[in-house]
Amino acid sequence: MPDLVLGPLLRYVGETSATVWVETDAPSEVEILGRTARTFCVNGHHYALVVIEGLEPGSIQPYEVALDGERRWPEEGTRFPPSLIRTIDPEARLKIVFGSCRVAVPHHPPYTLTKDQDDRGREIDALYALATRMRERTPADWPQLLMAIGDQVYADEDAPQTREFIRSRRDTSKPPHEEVLDYEEYTHLYRETWGEPEIRWLLSTVGTMMIFDDHDVHDDWNSSAKWVREMRAKHWWTQRIRGALASYYVYQHLGNLSPARLAQSEVLKRVQSLPDAGEFLCDWAEKADLEVNGSRWSYSREYGRIKIVVFDSREGRVLDRYPRKMVDDREWEHIVEEATGDFDHLLLADTLPMLMSPGAHYLEAWNEAVCAGAWGRLAKGPGEWLRRALDLEHWPAFGDSFKRMTGLLRSVGAGELGTPPATIVMLGGDVHHAYLAEAAFRNEAYVRSAVYQAVCSPFRNALSRHERVVIRSTARPAVARLLRRLARTAGIGDPDIRWRLAQGPTFDNQFATLELEGRSALMRIEKILPGNWRRPVIHTSLERRLS
Repeated sequence: MPDLVLGPLLRYVGETSATVWVETDAPSEVEILGRTARTFCVNGHHYALVVIEGLEPGSIQPYEVALDGERRWPEEGTRFPPSLIRTIDPEARLKIVFGSCRVAVPHHPPYTLTKDQDDRGREIDALYALATRMRERTPADWPQLLMAIGDQVYADEDAPQTREFIRSRRDTSKPPHEEVLDYEEYTHLYRETWGEPEIRWLLSTVGTMMIFDDHDVHDDWNSSAKWVREMRAKHWWTQRIRGALASYYVYQHLGNLSPARLAQSEVLKRVQSLPDAGEFLCDWAEKADLEVNGSRWSYSREYGRIKIVVFDSREGRVLDRYPRKMVDDREWEHIVEEATGDFDHLLLADTLPMLMSPGAHYLEAWNEAVCAGAWGRLAKGPGEWLRRALDLEHWPAFGDSFKRMTGLLRSVGAGELGTPPATIVMLGGDVHHAYLAEAAFRNEAYVRSAVYQAVCSPFRNALSRHERVVIRSTARPAVARLLRRLARTAGIGDPDIRWRLAQGPTFDNQFATLELEGRSALMRIEKILPGNWRRPVIHTSLERRLS
């Protein structure tokens, strides 16, 4: 009889519909709440996405998963509460947990130690801690949505079971060594990352939204045109990008789409029609990588008067000419269109923060100008080297896109694209610390929305003590003033938007929560204290009302 390999993952959740994703070990018919779907096959692996419609807004439905009529979820003797589908009530509070950067390592020492105690240490997994707390509380306290904004899997580090599998199938003394090479190895990486019992239960009962970042593919993915040329020249890179984007499509992207978008997807129809869609999907993924179109991966959700826009600033970058752009023109038009309307709250989610600490902002803006020739032709090469060495690839390092986004925030907040929301919150991750920044514009009289940058990272990949010192230094006023002067030597002035940190950066593994109701918004950052991995201690490091 067929059995579950991974899942169920509760993915899209709306007011009257939801989707549930599973991976099975054989072709089968998957049944959930009386709705069925046949599995489709990609490179010998079997998947299904069950669309469940006709639900009541604000309802709670316990569910089971049956394969060919036999129950396979929940597992016999489970210690977890039933998996639930909780549809959205547009008039009620919406609770969203978000964050990024989660490596796959076991939930016991030495992996639960800090990096300073053991170089394998990744501290206590924030999602493991969240699941542990949820088990002790009623569903009314649980988040309805989990936004995983980048680095859901690490193709280039950790994941000991995946590395063992890689060593069993090929010579790891040759590139790419123990990094993930192809689709098959990605399937093992996803299984190891999402298969731990607490994480599996969490993902079965909280709707999830996802978008990739660099480590889903490779560190510094698409950081510059030179990086792209160097990687495409490597003999193994084509296999990597084919496997990375094909597996991302199956494991992450499909679940981001609403039932209406799924029904319109020609790629999905083709995948479902083939006996094995592996070659087709990997060919499609390779072409997608060569054709810059970030809107392919972007999506949005609308819950009553709350709008969430998630966009791709990795695969949709324009890198081969100046000005470099964080998102291509096609995706930018998509972002502006989605941000237009009457909302109480507008959330703009990207893996990379737009507003960083002042010192980091001026350093990245200076570096971009040097790479473009502001210090002369001879400085361009060292500038590109520094860009990659220090990961200077966030929004300030794409000045044209930064100005575009600043203009969009001003237009939305001033009511030029609809009723001004109570809050405009940019969500970000990537940087392995968390903070909240409050923004304003030089002509504040015209902007009626409260504008924030909310950043939370990592779920599980905490920095060492030395790395934390470096991050803190960029937030110091003296360092910021020095880097501002440096930026001026390259012709960089002050941006039209101003911001200040509501608190200094926080570290350790952590997750953030946004609670939205009516025109009120509450932001909370909670970190997991190192030490008790069996009963994690969760500490609130920030709680602030945004509107």
